[in-house]
Amino acid sequence: MIVYGKNVVKEIINNNQKIEKVYISYDFSDQNLISALQKKQIRINYLTKKELDKLVNGLHQGIIVSIPDYQYYSLEDLIIGNNDIIVALDHLEDPHNLGAIIRTCEAAGVSGIIIPKDRSVDVNSTVMKTSAGALDNMKIAMVTNLNKAINKLKEKGFWVVGTEMNAKTSYMDIDYKAPICLVIGNEGSGMSRLVKETCDYIVSIPMEGKINSLNASVATGIMIYGILEKRRK
Repeated sequence: MIVYGKNVVKEIINNNQKIEKVYISYDFSDQNLISALQKKQIRINYLTKKELDKLVNGLHQGIIVSIPDYQYYSLEDLIIGNNDIIVALDHLEDPHNLGAIIRTCEAAGVSGIIIPKDRSVDVNSTVMKTSAGALDNMKIAMVTNLNKAINKLKEKGFWVVGTEMNAKTSYMDIDYKAPICLVIGNEGSGMSRLVKETCDYIVSIPMEGKINSLNASVATGIMIYGILEKRRK
């Protein structure tokens, strides 16, 4: 996997992740970062800015590294204890949304995230950069069939809470004492029919303004902290 940017590379070095290749521009000025790479005895390949621009479509800040692809966890790895919150993303497509969700989940102590294998964003360089280091502390499971994975969680005692803009029940009107699987739907079409039918509750976030929908990552953050707040009462 190709990742880029000073902060991302610093996180990779600080977390002792394996770095396979490094590409740096001739005029790269961060000597501390260069020294950190040299201490790890990683060979640095110097390129022109134009050559770096051809490697990635983004703001690389003069440094690009190649690292092994993200190693996904199993569904069982996500189940920790009685207070688990697991977030299931029903075919989310935007890597920026996934990265932001990973960051929120890590901050809130969420047990893990589930994504489907097909027709869904996976963990890529944009996700890693957006998550700003949180990816290393968050378990993500990629499953072949999201509906079957959710049903397995139900067998383990999880309550499944789906989110939908027009749902009549507010997200603050139910309790969350059991382990929770929170389902966030696709940015455009929402939850798929089969996943929706699997949910124990379908809730909405009340909207008071003229805009009738929220960004998926924002909605996820509101839901997660709503669950935590309800559990404190």
